[in-house]
Amino acid sequence: MMNATMEYMKGKTLVISGATRGIGKAILYRFAECGVNIAFTYNKNEEEAQKIAEDVIKKFGIKACYYPLNVLEPEQYTTLFEQIDKDFDRVDFFVSNAIIYGRSVVGGFAPFMRLKPKGLNNIYTATVLAFVVGAQEAAKRMKEVGGGAIVSLSSTGNLVYMPNYAGHGNSKNAVETMVKYAATELGEFGIRVNAVSGGPIDTDALRAFPDYDEVKAKVEEQSPLKRMGSPEDLAGAALFLCDKTQSGWLTGQTIVIDGGTTFK
Repeated sequence: MMNATMEYMKGKTLVISGATRGIGKAILYRFAECGVNIAFTYNKNEEEAQKIAEDVIKKFGIKACYYPLNVLEPEQYTTLFEQIDKDFDRVDFFVSNAIIYGRSVVGGFAPFMRLKPKGLNNIYTATVLAFVVGAQEAAKRMKEVGGGAIVSLSSTGNLVYMPNYAGHGNSKNAVETMVKYAATELGEFGIRVNAVSGGPIDTDALRAFPDYDEVKAKVEEQSPLKRMGSPEDLAGAALFLCDKTQSGWLTGQTIVIDGGTTFK
């Protein structure tokens, strides 16, 4: 099975947003291991992006380039893909992963009665609008090579209650619906579109939440597997969804990877 995956993936190109740490970095490495060339974005840490690019080039003999992107300005994807066109000869896969946290989500990460339009709009922009513009640009290139696969990262915060998570949960719900519409309209071009919904994953983004310790303890208690999810747990799903030899008839779906926590 893995040989068929390697054979299918080798020499293709992945575009992924926000890949300098956490889930994005794990996905980048998983694809690079399969011989996929990587175009990835970073927000502020150019030094880390350069380090990652040099590492995967050396380890896996692929091509890797990094680009700045602010997902609060989704229109940047247009010029980003124009640059990718110069550096790569094709685009086969697009993973919309980058998220925002910190000051940008003030008024969006809060109890319901303290939610503010600006914070909510920022989360929606970074989650849904960035996916739309990025996927549009990627799909234009995928049409030229006979198809491809698009994946949006989501989370189970739209399935189960999480304190202060209304802004994120609402936007994840919206992006999963957008995935279904994109899948329905892009299928005729051989482009499949799906989402990966992760339960709480142990990342820097989650650790930035003030209630991180409480969330971690609760997940470990609720999961039948008695642990938090790791970025690598989602990386395998992203690879599966892009690998036509394994998921060629799978589109418009959200795969939930939650360690069994949403059933409780």
